[in-house]
Amino acid sequence: MVGGSLVLAACTSSKHAAPAASAPASSNLSPSAASASASATTSPSTTTAAFPTGVWPTYHHDVARTGNAGNVAAVKGLKVAATASLDGAIYASPLVLHDAKGDLIIAATENNTLYALRNNGSIAWSQHIGTPVNGSSLPCGNINPTGITGTPVYDPATGLVFAVAFLSGDKHVLVAVNAETGTLAWTRPVDPPGSHANVEQERGALLLSGGKVWVPYGGLYGDCGPYHGYLVGIPTSGQGAAAIYQVPSSREAGIWTPAGPSADAAGHVYVSVGNSAQTNPMAAYDMGDSVIELSGTRVVSFFAPATWASENAQDLDLGTTGPVILPTGQIFVAGKNGNAYLMKQGALGGLGGKVPSIAVCTAFGGAAYSAGTIYIPCTNGVRAVHISATAMTASWHASPSGSPIVGGGAVLTVAPSSGTLFALDPASGATKAQVALGDSTTRFATPALAADGFAYVGTEHGKLVIVATS
Repeated sequence: MVGGSLVLAACTSSKHAAPAASAPASSNLSPSAASASASATTSPSTTTAAFPTGVWPTYHHDVARTGNAGNVAAVKGLKVAATASLDGAIYASPLVLHDAKGDLIIAATENNTLYALRNNGSIAWSQHIGTPVNGSSLPCGNINPTGITGTPVYDPATGLVFAVAFLSGDKHVLVAVNAETGTLAWTRPVDPPGSHANVEQERGALLLSGGKVWVPYGGLYGDCGPYHGYLVGIPTSGQGAAAIYQVPSSREAGIWTPAGPSADAAGHVYVSVGNSAQTNPMAAYDMGDSVIELSGTRVVSFFAPATWASENAQDLDLGTTGPVILPTGQIFVAGKNGNAYLMKQGALGGLGGKVPSIAVCTAFGGAAYSAGTIYIPCTNGVRAVHISATAMTASWHASPSGSPIVGGGAVLTVAPSSGTLFALDPASGATKAQVALGDSTTRFATPALAADGFAYVGTEHGKLVIVATS
């Protein structure tokens, strides 16, 4: 095993009646959420109908994080069809499900509220999880209030939406909500034992893989306090032991990118890791500034640049974008140092490994992939890079800097400060269409796309914007 730790936590069950969909769920939460080993609370599902289909059930569509919508209606233009006002800033990507009534959009806010909406902007249900944390009470950070930040995930096998809420009192809690009704199914404290919840941030998207919901942790903006990078795996039943991987750094090395972890067909989970506190190149390497492949909590392989110590010292690490798993068996990642890397599943390259790389840009967020081309969220605009078995070649550059997705013959991305959604030509980067969303978006905003001609974007001031694309 290459570093890290495994903690197996016992769990017991406590049955109770489910609240109404509109009732606050905070009363169902344990008064102490300091440990991922605390018990889940469960209640029977009230839905007997078939579960909704997952159209866009996770960040960037799939567990590989390709951002590729597949076979969807052609994007012929962009027009705001409806806008819904929610109760807080939307940092998480919307999810898209489909039931007997049509598309069902799941949105989460920093006020710790989950919503389900229809394409006309009407709210099908809402579930307030509990009071969010006052950002000014934290030692650093830039989200206030801070509630649900990481993108939730939908499980079509159980019909549940999973999300992590940050509750007043500095507690992270994993919640499972019935996607059709909004009924709270169960809650479970999910802070790793020994962690300091007031300096740990759950910004990364949740991942569903191997019957577990995987929850990543990094630090707050400002890198204050004794935080560590963690990945916590909770069974989708809410019962049983938590699997916990901790990056073996004395401090920092957060798993924080909004794209979150990814998973391959074998169930191996991949994370990108931020800078650690170790800046001495002669010291033992501590797994910071890396991409790590995990089987459960066992390290299968990893990659870190030979320049890891100096990158740690300059905050130029690989932790800013999530690993994208390509259908070729390759793993793509880009970071702050301006370089992008191409690795192999099962053998990422090790410390200072010689892997294909290209100097392309400083990147933040989630990339997207389609037909041999990766679309990268660079700070100075989306860049397209062609990928072969052994090399990468830069192609076009367009000005919007949001995390792109691909579908319907277009690359969709947001210009955050202006709050504009763009449809770009995948071959040239030329603007095919654009539309003002009526509000700015957060820095890491990314769209979601339905199969039937709609895209969805959450904004900085709590708007869920529904855009017709065909």
